[in-house]
Amino acid sequence: MSQDTVLKKEFQKKDVERLRNLVQGKYGEKTQTSVGFVKKTEFYNEGDVWEADGRTWTIKDGIRQNITKLDAAKKAHLMPLMCPCCGTIMKNKNDKTYYKIHKTCFKCVVVKEDKLKREGKFEEYQQQIKNTEIDNKIKDFKLFVAEKMLESNSGFISEAGDVEKWSGKVNEELVDKHVKEVTEYLESLKK
Repeated sequence: MSQDTVLKKEFQKKDVERLRNLVQGKYGEKTQTSVGFVKKTEFYNEGDVWEADGRTWTIKDGIRQNITKLDAAKKAHLMPLMCPCCGTIMKNKNDKTYYKIHKTCFKCVVVKEDKLKREGKFEEYQQQIKNTEIDNKIKDFKLFVAEKMLESNSGFISEAGDVEKWSGKVNEELVDKHVKEVTEYLESLKK
């Protein structure tokens, strides 16, 4: 025999145990013991709310979902498949627009407005919608002015990249006067 066929490697304990297991027919037996860390798993039920990794979670329809600050906005934006009023499928091209405003399908809005016209209350209904729109504009305007009042006006960066320092402050009395005038004008548009 030549020197090349001689086994020059020593068997480790795990190799010997593996061969013993194979000879004895124990094919899936372990030859080493290992140590590890297993995180404790917690099981949650439908509707449970918990916090993990800095996020809030819940289970809806058997699916784990993250709860975010924008869930209410998502819910308000999504249109359901069926009209909540009449239960028909909302597939008309006008349904999405009318659902955002009236929370019903186009057909239900038409039926409601037709009924109001027959009862003679349609002008009042239209005026109520117009007044609500004016109230929302007033609220938005006041919010806009309040945000602008909180902004700093001590400096300005021009298009050339120059920093200009300004002195002086916003005249709050004058701003309040103009806000009052605009609000009175918008209120006068109501009937």
